[in-house]
Amino acid sequence: MTVIVVTACPVGLRGHLTRWLMEISPGVLVGEITARVRSLVWTRVTEMAKTGRAIMVFSADNEQGLDFAVHNHDWTPVDHEGLHLMLRPDGGAPVVRKTGWSDAAKRRRYGRS
Repeated sequence: MTVIVVTACPVGLRGHLTRWLMEISPGVLVGEITARVRSLVWTRVTEMAKTGRAIMVFSADNEQGLDFAVHNHDWTPVDHEGLHLMLRPDGGAPVVRKTGWSDAAKRRRYGRS
């Protein structure tokens, strides 16, 4: 099983992909294709997408049962001890969280509603 999601790509790319895959939602294409065709399709996606984004998830013979490839995506794939994970970009400033009891817990504790 192969799933390709394209964003901000030329319409011609989506039309080209419908030769091998079924478009179940705008920009989401799904199908069962061979590894050779999949690699040729992905080459075509990276050529035609230009500044658009694309991600491909496909069945693989590993512990997770899947693998993925990305093109112009903010998230990057990393290998962590044999597991393929997506690394999200750092959002900048760290999130400051309040410490202590919540207002609801304080009301419950002191018997107020």
